[in-house]
Amino acid sequence: MDLLITAGVLLASALAGILGSMFGLGGGILIIPLLTLGLGIDMKDAIGASLIGVIASSTGAAGRYVGEGLVNIRLGMLMEPATTLGSIAGAFLAIYLNQSILALVFAAVLLYSAFYMYKRPELTVHARREDLCQYLDSCYVDRRTGEKIEYKVHNLRRGLLASFAAGNMSGMLGVGGGIVKVPAMNVWMGVPMKVATATSNFMIGVTAVAGAIVLYVNGLVSPVLAATVALGVFAGANIGPRLVRRTAGRTLRQYFALVLVAISALMALEAFGIMGGA
Repeated sequence: MDLLITAGVLLASALAGILGSMFGLGGGILIIPLLTLGLGIDMKDAIGASLIGVIASSTGAAGRYVGEGLVNIRLGMLMEPATTLGSIAGAFLAIYLNQSILALVFAAVLLYSAFYMYKRPELTVHARREDLCQYLDSCYVDRRTGEKIEYKVHNLRRGLLASFAAGNMSGMLGVGGGIVKVPAMNVWMGVPMKVATATSNFMIGVTAVAGAIVLYVNGLVSPVLAATVALGVFAGANIGPRLVRRTAGRTLRQYFALVLVAISALMALEAFGIMGGA
């Protein structure tokens, strides 16, 4: 990579790291379109680099969230095996699917994420308490208000199914899977939004490792690009948790949703060959 492209990758990755760590998305949801549309990097190379970036994002943000008591570690460890299996399956799909299909799937994922960010539902639906759920209940102190918030976990089976789907999406598209796990934990399982994003950040690194290994073995991870992305994302991921403490984020989510819709449209245009791309 020349100096200008390297600088562009670092800046794009840092921005993705900030927003990804704030919302538990891992950063891949922004890294891939920024690399492919903004810098002309091949889609499959971008996916491999993005997975490495997701690992860096998790490393940078998860430690801070754990220290603040926001991560539900028991819930994360229980959901992670299903997510990892899904990630391995998704990575194999990424190897054999062509780039137009990947771009279309990614556009659909962005639209879903935008809808979730804008609506941000708060209430759990169809609450069901399996026996194991009582060991997953927890609490945390909101640093912004000083209030102690207790919560109970519901719908564990549905959450595990969502975890497998999230892992599949992570391995196939190079994203952290948080676009599925965060709303699933918040809406289906009754986990508060801040805990859902923190727990997602805690999990996504392990998920990405499984998919990245499959892509690396098949020669789809560029070491230089991946290292550059990881450096930028790690720097940004250390900023995101600090911003979470200081803001409720409602307005930021709405603006972010509009950005995702715009990127989704651009990815769809590239998939149909209407505009130039990777």
